[in-house]
Amino acid sequence: MGSIRAPLPVKLIVGMLAGSPQALDLGMVALAQTLGPVDYASDDLPFDYTDYYCAELGPHILRRFVAISDLVDPGRLADIKVQTNGLEDSLRQGGRRTVNLDPGYICGGKLVLATTKDNAHRIYLGQGIYAEVTLIYRGRRFCPLPWTYPDYASGDYDPILRVIRERYMDLLRASRAAGLLDYQAHV
Repeated sequence: MGSIRAPLPVKLIVGMLAGSPQALDLGMVALAQTLGPVDYASDDLPFDYTDYYCAELGPHILRRFVAISDLVDPGRLADIKVQTNGLEDSLRQGGRRTVNLDPGYICGGKLVLATTKDNAHRIYLGQGIYAEVTLIYRGRRFCPLPWTYPDYASGDYDPILRVIRERYMDLLRASRAAGLLDYQAHV
């Protein structure tokens, strides 16, 4: 029988979608006020993988990724998804969402995303929230799985996700060196 240990903390990220840079900026400010300081924001990328969001967000959707500076317990993911859903509601205009906020986390071996939608490959976390491993990190790259969303599977986000993962690994190393984390016990 294995020993029960606290999980390693993880790097919280949020994939944002909106119809304008201004809406993304407002979403980013709301995220920082709710989840903590942002230590990374990607450039805005065109999002044309689906028209699913066009009715609410408009025809020219942009994608931006942000990472929160403090590491978090991965067990908080359901609470964080509930918070980001609340932020989406607070930023509505005319009853429509202006920004879509999809939280998840990066750790050494994977990218996990939170969702309100169940599926065979998703695990229920509580509060109506599920989690899925969207990408695995192997061979110094992020690798898609059969269910990975087309935009994540495309490889277009890999440079961004690698930067965020490296920041995460640097924080882990610094925490371990400072005696704040028993990293070896988790390897």
